[in-house]
Amino acid sequence: MKKILIVEDVEMNIDLLEQLLEDDYDIVKAMDGKQGVIMAELEQPDLILMDMSLPVMDGWEATRRIKGNPALQHIVVVALTAHAMKGDEQKAREAGCDDFLTKPLDEDLLFERLEHYLGE
Repeated sequence: MKKILIVEDVEMNIDLLEQLLEDDYDIVKAMDGKQGVIMAELEQPDLILMDMSLPVMDGWEATRRIKGNPALQHIVVVALTAHAMKGDEQKAREAGCDDFLTKPLDEDLLFERLEHYLGE
């Protein structure tokens, strides 16, 4: 079973993602960017759903650290964020995100992207 790391600080968003994904994926979670980097190292997920507005370390910096680590840079990072202003997607991609989804979440688009990256 493919593993997804959810890096999100809002419990309601975590619960929604878990309900959508737990039947098909092994789910691990982190509540802030620093913990997200640590969990990426420990768990070696196949894909990370990364919120960008996080406490301790934001998602931009967490993604830069993950993609800057040769042992982790292969992991697909999908920004999942309320940042939907012009330039936000470009900023996320420059930080190292492989893809960009906005909140509120389009569930069909999420599953389409997971299929694309994880082949499930």
